[in-house]
Amino acid sequence: MQAIKLDEFLNYHFLSNVKLSPSADKAAFVVSKSNEEKDGYTSGIWTVDLNTKECRMLTAGKDESSFLWLNDDTLLFTSRRDRTKPEEVDQYYTDCFVISLHGGEARKRMTIDAPARVVASIDADTYLLDVSYNNNLPENFFTMSREERQKLLASRKEEKDYEVFSELPFWRNGEGITNLKRSRLYLYHAVEKVLEPLTEAKYQLEGYDLSQDKKKLVYCGSDFQGVESLKQELVEIDLATKEKNVLVPLASWNIHHVVYAGEKIVVTATENKKYGINENANLYCYDRENKKLQLISQPDRSYYSSVGSDCRYGGGKSMVGEEDGITYITTERNWSKINHVSFDGMISSLTADEGSVDCMDKKNGRLVYVAMRKTGLQELYTVEHGGEVCLTQINAMALEGKSVVTPKMIRFTDTDGVEIDGWVLEPVGFDPQKSYPAILDIHGGPKTVYGAVFYHEMQYWANCGYFVFFCNPRGGDGRGNRFADIRGRYGQEDYDDIMQFTDQVLSAYPQIDKGRIGVTGGSYGGFMTNWIIGHTHRFAAAASQRSISNWISMEGTSDIGPYFGMDQAGGNAWENFDQAWWHSPLKYADKCTTPTLFIHSDEDYRCWMVEAYQMFSALKVHGVESRICLFHGENHELSRSGKPNHRIRRLKEITDWFNHYLKEEK
Repeated sequence: MQAIKLDEFLNYHFLSNVKLSPSADKAAFVVSKSNEEKDGYTSGIWTVDLNTKECRMLTAGKDESSFLWLNDDTLLFTSRRDRTKPEEVDQYYTDCFVISLHGGEARKRMTIDAPARVVASIDADTYLLDVSYNNNLPENFFTMSREERQKLLASRKEEKDYEVFSELPFWRNGEGITNLKRSRLYLYHAVEKVLEPLTEAKYQLEGYDLSQDKKKLVYCGSDFQGVESLKQELVEIDLATKEKNVLVPLASWNIHHVVYAGEKIVVTATENKKYGINENANLYCYDRENKKLQLISQPDRSYYSSVGSDCRYGGGKSMVGEEDGITYITTERNWSKINHVSFDGMISSLTADEGSVDCMDKKNGRLVYVAMRKTGLQELYTVEHGGEVCLTQINAMALEGKSVVTPKMIRFTDTDGVEIDGWVLEPVGFDPQKSYPAILDIHGGPKTVYGAVFYHEMQYWANCGYFVFFCNPRGGDGRGNRFADIRGRYGQEDYDDIMQFTDQVLSAYPQIDKGRIGVTGGSYGGFMTNWIIGHTHRFAAAASQRSISNWISMEGTSDIGPYFGMDQAGGNAWENFDQAWWHSPLKYADKCTTPTLFIHSDEDYRCWMVEAYQMFSALKVHGVESRICLFHGENHELSRSGKPNHRIRRLKEITDWFNHYLKEEK
């Protein structure tokens, strides 16, 4: 067997955005792959015939990831394939192409004078668009000629030297500076080349869906003026008359999903009263007669997959409305699956295999989904005759002949009587007579989970001769609100769970050298890494990634800071300051002795780089070996969707750090 190399992920394919054709006889989906030469990712559209099981690549462009079915034989997609020269003004246009499944080259259908995603075809001439709208530009910008736009943009070049912020958040992770920028819905009339707005210029759109007859649109959001609201209203609009009807006013509901299920409108929503911002939503149907939300189901689970992996790229649907109910992805314990809930509240499982379901679509009784099974990479699946059928073999060769380690579960009951799930990857070539170093890896969130799915960095470390162990402490998803609720207790029961799990692993594997254990994690895992090194000296080295070190500074710098810190840590600069500071790892930096590497990105607006700077500076002042590796142009998703060369350098930095302190003779 061959070892899994550091840069092995360059050979992996990432599947996303699966959509069924109108008849549900075919499915189209996006396949992305790292492009080391271009230091980015290429994406193309693939199709599969669900009757014959024939699968083929339809487009081989560079950025073809947004598409829709026009009919059973034709797709419309957006692409920059006609752009010979990248111009600044190009970002304000969208080229749309059509391609037949029966062969032939793609043909340009239209160029939209706006940066847009084509959501749906209303009729032969009319399309529903999701437009990136910038309130910093003139209101008539989309109606200007190309020459007028170029002239305007040239006159505003000096503004590239500064930014003006007037609202919170003023930036968003993965989106950059977002001050006065919105996602705005339009109708596009192709013949007249006219953009007709459906939502207001400063409206903060959170979710939407088009009715099956394409006559109505429902959406949720809020009028964003100054500070973004955590509550949303529910609005339905008649696309013929443009008449808007506010179904649920902006008052108490935090609405997550909104879909049509036949004629019914269904939402997932919560008032966040008992468990804060991470509270699992309930499923409601809008009662048109009584004009209120009517409870359908409260499963106390999320409506998405929380299973972590560094082998995904792109998104897709997690919920679909049907005549008889809702089909959705949910996280159960340490895997994600697809459930169906009927309007009488009955829940049934549509997939049973453990692993991760990443996106899905369902129509006419047919279900297709992207999933990771056992220790394999993503493939496309369906369900036939009650059993799961794999439709693709796109990643079949990627891990063939490689030393893939199967995670071994360690489940134990902590001192508070709570059952905790964890796993161990044994080093490749494990010899029970030998001694080995080990790495503890802590997940983010905290409301995410680890499972037994393929995780590239962990597999690589196991191939490098490390034990790798990881668990799901309290605070994670998949086990209800009470398990996930660690508000005001960060660094307490979660820390206890992780340390007790470490003890369990060391008891199960005496081959692990207790003096050669490292700890790492990102986001919440980075917070916990920072916390651990200030509360114990049992680890020989640490790698803190995209971390939180100071809840006070996070309040004013993170895109979620204005509400996340107070909700989760229980304090801020003005209220319960001592509590927020008590939960800040920076407070305990003078107790640290563990050599620590900090990995951060300068466009990480979720946990801004000052979090790493503060902790690094404190360790240096107190004589602790430390190092920062800062990545330019990357954000909070560096380890999962960063530039391939940056992902390689990140993993090399961490591995070299651990090799130095856990393997080399001191």
